[in-house]
Amino acid sequence: MTAVNHVSLTINRGEYVAIMGPSGCGKSSLLNLIGSLDLPTSGSIYFENQSLANHPSLDSFRATKIGFVFQAFHLLPTLTSLENVQVPMFTQSLTVAQRVARAKELLDLVGMSHRIDALPDRLSIGEKQRVAIARALANKPEVLLADEPTGNLDSVNGQAVLELFDRLHRVNQMTLVIITHSPEVAQCAERVIHLRDGRISHETRREEAEEVVIGSA
Repeated sequence: MTAVNHVSLTINRGEYVAIMGPSGCGKSSLLNLIGSLDLPTSGSIYFENQSLANHPSLDSFRATKIGFVFQAFHLLPTLTSLENVQVPMFTQSLTVAQRVARAKELLDLVGMSHRIDALPDRLSIGEKQRVAIARALANKPEVLLADEPTGNLDSVNGQAVLELFDRLHRVNQMTLVIITHSPEVAQCAERVIHLRDGRISHETRREEAEEVVIGSA
């Protein structure tokens, strides 16, 4: 079965995009393709006019350009919040002091500076998600990809995550691509891409964006 079929789209620098559709329609597959976790069996994916198929190191690309936020958090259970946020930084040439300072800065950004020494099993679901977001920002990515980032959260924690995403978009001009089932989450985006059976059925927009960063065909 084809997960994503004849999808062609452009995501612009600094754009905030939501991808919606029923379960099994190809949303996660499309997000994995955008983030180079998967490569297409046909067609091409471009980032800043370079085909990912020709990229010399997709591991390096993901480590430096893309931040991932997963619904299941994927925090390492034996590491504290401070240590979990530092994990992506080991691909960079940073000293221990620089890693710690960066991790503390990010945990403060997501409102978790008071929980830096807590292990994941001592964190609430909302706290785990905020630590996961801080970790996704560790290497200052250009694009943040989030798969159902509020799916496991109550309304209060979900709203806090959406406010953080909005701040990253407005203040940092970060490109955001979010998968969601929630109309309330989707309405925060500038553009909503609706998928059905692996294809784009239609799009809705709040405003036009500008420079092309990612293309898929």
